[in-house]
Amino acid sequence: MRLLIVGTLKGQLTTATKIAMENGATVTHAEDHEQAMRVLRGGKGADLLLVDVALDIRDLVMRLEAEHIHAPIVACGITNDARAAVAAIHAGAKEYIPLPPDPELIAAVLAAVANDSRELVYRDEAMARVIKLAQQIAGSDASVMITGESGTGKEVLARYVHTRSARAKRPFISINCAAIPEHLLESELFGHEKGAFTGAVARRIGKFEEATGGTLLLDEISEMDVRLQSKLLRAIQERVIDRVGGTKPVAVDIRIIATSNRNLAEAVREGTFREDLLFRLNVVNLKIPPLRERPADILELAQHFVKKYAEANGVPLRPISAEARRVLSSNRWQGNVRELENTMHRAVLMAQGDEIGPDAIITPDGDRLDLAKTAPAVAHATMAAEQVTRALVGRTVADVERDLILETLKHCLGNRTHAANILGISIRTLRNKLNEYADGGIPIPPAGTPGEYPRVPIGA
Repeated sequence: MRLLIVGTLKGQLTTATKIAMENGATVTHAEDHEQAMRVLRGGKGADLLLVDVALDIRDLVMRLEAEHIHAPIVACGITNDARAAVAAIHAGAKEYIPLPPDPELIAAVLAAVANDSRELVYRDEAMARVIKLAQQIAGSDASVMITGESGTGKEVLARYVHTRSARAKRPFISINCAAIPEHLLESELFGHEKGAFTGAVARRIGKFEEATGGTLLLDEISEMDVRLQSKLLRAIQERVIDRVGGTKPVAVDIRIIATSNRNLAEAVREGTFREDLLFRLNVVNLKIPPLRERPADILELAQHFVKKYAEANGVPLRPISAEARRVLSSNRWQGNVRELENTMHRAVLMAQGDEIGPDAIITPDGDRLDLAKTAPAVAHATMAAEQVTRALVGRTVADVERDLILETLKHCLGNRTHAANILGISIRTLRNKLNEYADGGIPIPPAGTPGEYPRVPIGA
């Protein structure tokens, strides 16, 4: 966890620094926005910015956005002024902390931002075999490929490998290759020099240099452009990178972990992924089974999430009833651990009485999970499918494809990655289609993140 404290409240921020370091954070200080930006560009990076509320937080947010630097801001001040707190939140801060800081509150903020509370919980033998292999190779510097369906916990396993390696005390840097536009990903990975392109107002250190000495996670690497894959291959093989617009190579010392929810061997055959890069990354393959193939983990994880969200929401910790356990065990969990987590969060909030019963095990729409798939529902779905099939007659393939893509995107509440997974296409193909539709004047659902549980304020 890397904390950047921005401001001049010397005494109070020193207290915050001490608390943060006691909770395992690495702390850097900056007196103002300019110094903070120099720190962030210089490769030290930050997982969280703790900013004096007296500073112009909106200006800092705009500076970060302009240079595509992603780090949450928590404002702090010496008074518990509600108006100052609201203004800070409106300016872009995620939370407001009154000073002097409460040790438990600071610890909760660090834990929430670092997201290190995502424990590796398992009981099933299928998952135990994966963990055993992860433990065996964690101490090496071998590149690791983690594969599995969306929601199985690939990033959690990547952090597990890092924390058991010799690099555990060094940075763990993660970058989602599917979430960053193609023309910006190279700069995010390798950094850039001032003036390298429009908007490059100063030298910026990329993720490779930020992760030096530690681990770099390339999440959803299958979505990386083939041209950039060749530069990545060179960086991995030669342990040097070239900043965009740079004139000399920069040495790096990192361990690479990559994840993918796609079949990369098939991507190689399709020409969308380099075979030599796959060989270089796939020294060890940790393949996480879908949750439906490790049934013993379902109730173990369910209990874990009940405890987690009961504490987070300040509600009583209720046991899961026998009938509810049956419902959980019989579900297919197409969304894997992520779907189960969201379901149990809803159950914690909806449960009444002394136990979490089947009435609390519901879908996002509010239907009981076990009743949503009964025979009448199946019959209704079949009838609807027949009607849809008849409606296709006389339409062009392009029109049908367009409607399918847009309806899937609406179903996913605008989340491009989830929609692409459902459609069985790459995120790049989906974006190209959406750009084509937008150019034709067709409204496109705005980006979103479906299926997530309601936000809990940091420190709650």
